[in-house]
Amino acid sequence: MDTLESYQIQRADPDSRFIEVGDFRLHYKRQGSGETLILLLHGSFLSLKSWSAIMTPLAERATVVAFDRPVCGLTSRPLPKRGASGFGLYGAKSQAELVAALIAALGFERAILVGSSTGGTIALLTALAHPECVQGLILVDAMVYSGYATSEVPPPVRAMMRTLKPAFSRLMRLMIDRLYEKAIRKFWYRQDRLSDERLAELKRDFMLGPWDRAFMELFLATRRLDLESRLGSLNRPVLVLTGAHDRAVKPEESARLAQAIAGAEFRVIADAGHLPQEECPESFLAAIDGFLTRCTTSLGLQDGDG
Repeated sequence: MDTLESYQIQRADPDSRFIEVGDFRLHYKRQGSGETLILLLHGSFLSLKSWSAIMTPLAERATVVAFDRPVCGLTSRPLPKRGASGFGLYGAKSQAELVAALIAALGFERAILVGSSTGGTIALLTALAHPECVQGLILVDAMVYSGYATSEVPPPVRAMMRTLKPAFSRLMRLMIDRLYEKAIRKFWYRQDRLSDERLAELKRDFMLGPWDRAFMELFLATRRLDLESRLGSLNRPVLVLTGAHDRAVKPEESARLAQAIAGAEFRVIADAGHLPQEECPESFLAAIDGFLTRCTTSLGLQDGDG
């Protein structure tokens, strides 16, 4: 049994579940029941705990599933076979395929995807690649015009880093270990809402098993996604949400995203930063309530007409 599998046992909660999807043993939690699935995708360096405050209220209206995305939480961190790259495991398109496969593995044909930060990027990619699997999209401070969606290591540098992968993995481990707390604190608008204990828990949940080598693979697999040119093809209900004080994805970027998607709705949560579902869960739930109602109602009407 490797280190991560032992952590999956030692760190799992009573309501933790695991499911094999592709190359991953995904850790997830599930609440509620019903034909509608709401699937929650957290951002980078975090875990499914990012949704803890809103899962139970959402479960009153649907089946709700939150899962630890690759390189996060208690989900396994497989490494590519010798001589292979991690693009097929950790690339953004591969993660979108993983989401579509997870929906099916959970026994559903489609889901309302709620994605925060890079989770919003992956949710958007899933909708573009597999619209048949997506009932609606809630994009929370999603990275589309900056950060993860527009980053790419130049090919010559990428080749050098692959050649010297052990050394770069150790360097990345040192850098993330040193900068983690400072980076995560920037996600919150009100620092009093993020306790030292909570921050330490987030860091422990991220740094499990071969996390440094897996994160290195994810880093090398990052590519420019050219999402802006594809937004016109979206034909699903979309709600774009932003914290008014987000420093990671400026509110202007979220407003621009909403304007670029035909029919998209836009909401601003006044007293929050990059993670409004954590800072202001009640305001977050109020902001998405009407959209969820319209999304599920419109689907029912389409099914009845079909």
